[in-house]
Amino acid sequence: MSRCTSARKVYDWNAVPWRKLERTVFKLQKRIYRAAQRGDKKLVRRLQGLLTRSWSAKMIAVRQVTQQNQGKKTAGVDGVVALKPSERQPLIGQLRVNDGKKVKPTRRVWIPKPGRDEKRPLGIPTIYDRALQGVIKTALEPEWEAVFEANSYGFRPGRGCHDAIEAIFTSINKKPKWVLDADIAKCFDRINHKALLEKLNNSAPIRRKIREWLKAGVMDRHTYQPTYAGTPQGGVISPLLANIALHGMETEVRKIVPDRIVSQRELGVVRYADDFVIMHKNQEVIEAAKEIINKWLAGIGLELKPEKTRITHTLRGDGPGFDFLGFNVRQYEVSKHRSGKNGKGYLTLIKPSTKSIKTHKEKLKAVVDSHKAAPQAALISKLNPIIRGWSNYYRTVVSKEVFGELDNYLWEITWKWAKRRHPNKNGRWIFKKYWKVEGDRHWNFMDKKGAKLIRHSETAMVRHVKVKGTASPMDGNLVYWSKRLSKSPVISPRVIKLMSRQKGKCARCGMLFIDGDKWEVDHILPKSLGGKDTYDNLQLLHDYCHHQKSRTDGSIEGRTRKSRDRKTKEPDEVKVSRPVLKTSRTGDSLA
Repeated sequence: MSRCTSARKVYDWNAVPWRKLERTVFKLQKRIYRAAQRGDKKLVRRLQGLLTRSWSAKMIAVRQVTQQNQGKKTAGVDGVVALKPSERQPLIGQLRVNDGKKVKPTRRVWIPKPGRDEKRPLGIPTIYDRALQGVIKTALEPEWEAVFEANSYGFRPGRGCHDAIEAIFTSINKKPKWVLDADIAKCFDRINHKALLEKLNNSAPIRRKIREWLKAGVMDRHTYQPTYAGTPQGGVISPLLANIALHGMETEVRKIVPDRIVSQRELGVVRYADDFVIMHKNQEVIEAAKEIINKWLAGIGLELKPEKTRITHTLRGDGPGFDFLGFNVRQYEVSKHRSGKNGKGYLTLIKPSTKSIKTHKEKLKAVVDSHKAAPQAALISKLNPIIRGWSNYYRTVVSKEVFGELDNYLWEITWKWAKRRHPNKNGRWIFKKYWKVEGDRHWNFMDKKGAKLIRHSETAMVRHVKVKGTASPMDGNLVYWSKRLSKSPVISPRVIKLMSRQKGKCARCGMLFIDGDKWEVDHILPKSLGGKDTYDNLQLLHDYCHHQKSRTDGSIEGRTRKSRDRKTKEPDEVKVSRPVLKTSRTGDSLA
């Protein structure tokens, strides 16, 4: 306690040496990871206890839930958020696994599921419980990263959807296979608490605190409901607990094939959170796998969802192929010999799924319809991030034709948007007002100031390389993980270009960027002081490095001075203009 008190006196929140704190935490995590790989449970428990008491881990956890997470402004049942440094400071000294406090129930929030009428329940813990969950997750994650199965990709550092898709491609591209495409029914809501705690097999204080969180109950519109099963979606530690509960599925399935290298390779198992596929050349093996999975899931209180579970074939049948994580995986027969025997070949193609394309079109149309009276720049600023994000997600697969189709659809809805605004004007007049000629392209939806609507087809196709085996960022190979991050398909081209130019390092602190880091694009010479929005004046910084730089580079004073000058203008200097609709900032023209 004295250490925390003295630390709070020494450090001002805006001047905390986050680089030093993160190094301290990472070194402990790496030691836990290596001890778990060796099977040294005693050392793992001792290091986890040290990490949960670490002031550095507590500071990082509080920063995560009060500054970095998207739900930082969402309060739990106590209505408390900690957005100011003065409100965060008391949390540091209070965070203890053995705090003796009664855990408050989570606040139930209902959010709509994408493309469905039903809603998903979220359980929002209090800000104190979120921070403490962050501390315990920091201690538990390296232990489990050392033992998690190789083909588990959801909610894990350094792994993502594209790794799972690439693993599926690797499994089926040499031979057509039968596939069990399955989904677990209400996984987060039905996990058996007793089975989960037995699998955790952790120290008594950590296990007791996790049990308290699981049994805390929920408050739904001032009505308390006890929780007898499940982990609340919305908790910091819930995804890790779900992965722990589902750990061992791949090992159980592989028991149905002979223990030979060839047979083991022919059976493919890929899991992303509660969605998974099992692939094998024999239908009997897939049917047996379904039965084994049902029995194994029953042991942890779960079951397969019948309407989302089916057995299909990648090449043959009435409905060949399957959808997974928004992608459609299918093989097509080709006349020219590509694979197979007897002159008959097939081609394995992974594309955006029909459902994903439809949802994307509906989202684009909804934005256009909601901006009927808004300026062109406002519409462009809303559409560009949606187009850029969707295109980046699907640029690792066969998407060229889909991107062209979406560009045509985008032209149709923007033309209708422009035509609706000027029903009495002809097409030539509308074209000159809203579309500009730029280089070889004549149909560029852009305004007079240069704000331009990007196209899906502008996104370059990039082949994604699957993560190596059971590798994890906890193993300490920062060079490998930094290189992978600089090629991530979900990061914007502008960030990738800056990261490549800086050799994967933060321009201020010199630390390598790794998965999970928060970064921000900074203007070397602030725009408020005359800096330009060009690559020569941009650099990539950690979020905390950016905050520290902004306090000393004069940008805050420059913005304050400009704001003060605008307020103190003489009446005859104020320009009178027609009132216009307030809009958001335009999209990033550099990306």
